[in-house]
Amino acid sequence: MHIRDWPSTERPREKLLAHGAGSLSDAELLAIFLGSGLRGRDAVQTARHLLQHHGPLRRLLDRSARELAQLPGLGPARACGIAAALELGQRHLAADLERGTALTDPTAAGRYFAQRLRPRPHEVFAVLFLDTRHRALAFEELFTGTIDSAEIHPREVVRRALAHNAAAVIVGHNHPSGNPEPSAADRTITARLREALGLVQVRLLDHFVVGDGLPVSLAARGWL
Repeated sequence: MHIRDWPSTERPREKLLAHGAGSLSDAELLAIFLGSGLRGRDAVQTARHLLQHHGPLRRLLDRSARELAQLPGLGPARACGIAAALELGQRHLAADLERGTALTDPTAAGRYFAQRLRPRPHEVFAVLFLDTRHRALAFEELFTGTIDSAEIHPREVVRRALAHNAAAVIVGHNHPSGNPEPSAADRTITARLREALGLVQVRLLDHFVVGDGLPVSLAARGWL
């Protein structure tokens, strides 16, 4: 049965229009990009095949457009469409932080760290610098480590905060393993950063750990 013959409540596009993109499964979202499937399969079946053999979703979408273009059911045009959509999402999140409005929703910063750091194959530690009204001043990746850890120097974070005349910072790093659970070392460096920044009257608002799923906030855990 072709997708157009499905009940309207089951078709991905109709579901998206009625209930929003969040109501769709990974395969249904991918099927909307595909538009049509391989011979003998509809778009949803083709999307499921891609996720089963080349996924899960994070692993699939972490590929470059050139790599995506080589996968069955995609090709150059669809691969470019997926890569462009991912970049649009990143720029949308960046615009929210860069347009001068105060950061009142902590989860927005978490999403931004996730978008910037999740695809990285090695551990990266980054800092979002904020002014007195918690408006974004700059975002910098300060330390890059191995696949297991990054060596973080609080003195360098303090130096960059002073260079930006920041009143507060939010920091974050990724766990390439995909497990976002903060380690004992993560809690230790958070305490050291808070102490070092406090000496120059810069507040550490949060530390996000990025893996699969939602980033973990150390502030929400009560560890700040």
